[in-house]
Amino acid sequence: MPDAADLSIIGTGAWGTALAVLYAHQGRRVALIARTPDRAAHLAATRHNPNLPGITLPAGLIITSEPRSAPITLLCPPFQHLRATLARLPSAGGALVLCCKGVERGTSLLGPEIAAQCHPTRPIGLLTGPNFAHEIAAGLPAAAVLAMADNAARRRLIAALATPHLRLYGSPDITGAALGGAAKNVIALAAGAVIGAGLGENARAALITRGLAEIARLAVALGGAAETIAGLAGLGDLILTATGGASRNYRAGLALGRGDPPDLAAGVIEGIATAPALLARAEATACDMPITAALTDLLAQRTSLADCIARLMRRDLRDET
Repeated sequence: MPDAADLSIIGTGAWGTALAVLYAHQGRRVALIARTPDRAAHLAATRHNPNLPGITLPAGLIITSEPRSAPITLLCPPFQHLRATLARLPSAGGALVLCCKGVERGTSLLGPEIAAQCHPTRPIGLLTGPNFAHEIAAGLPAAAVLAMADNAARRRLIAALATPHLRLYGSPDITGAALGGAAKNVIALAAGAVIGAGLGENARAALITRGLAEIARLAVALGGAAETIAGLAGLGDLILTATGGASRNYRAGLALGRGDPPDLAAGVIEGIATAPALLARAEATACDMPITAALTDLLAQRTSLADCIARLMRRDLRDET
């Protein structure tokens, strides 16, 4: 059995690598787990990850493809691979903290629901918020939410994962926090399409605001809290993802608005897979999500952007709240 680590981080994309760099710089014994031995060997030899340009991986960071036992495991795979990643982990062990965002295709389940199916006896937490990986790796100040239903376990995880550069706020609403992180990618795609099509900043501001409203409606329908969507896990993450130039979902939306296919080689664009799964979940709860529905039709090429805009603008007039 390999030596134990303080933290085990599964996934060598930009986010998993950034978290590994963050905690290794704090003097933690961190194991970054790659999917294949070749990937691990390349990262260990070069100490650079092309997903995170300009960042040198600390010398003390363990990079391997072999699982490492740890009190806390951070899960950072592409969201649609989360179930397969969880299936490879032992049924007993320390806390699992989900760090990927999305809704599962086929089941329309959120990350905590998938984790509860795969590991019903292990503590499950969720780390989410408005954070770009390259800024976290560079040590720039940021804040995030650690969501977990168990109050005492949540406090322990916050104490273990907060750093001088990453301020953590707790939340018992793991459903709302997971939904906020997943749905903001969908709204960010739509916001990018608005700007890409030249529809203006007014339209983007309106879309972001009404997008937030429909996310909050679904959160409540699923047993979460609207207040969660008004915080870092919802509004904060949405603002960053729907306006930041480093957002893959926003850039994909820009391309969509210009009539170009999204650059899938630029990285995982979670909003594309999330939109139809999120809509299916909303429809199952009779929750109205008009922006998500319009974007889903646009992605499936069932309608045009002009028709989507007209459809949203022609909705029945009513009070905002």
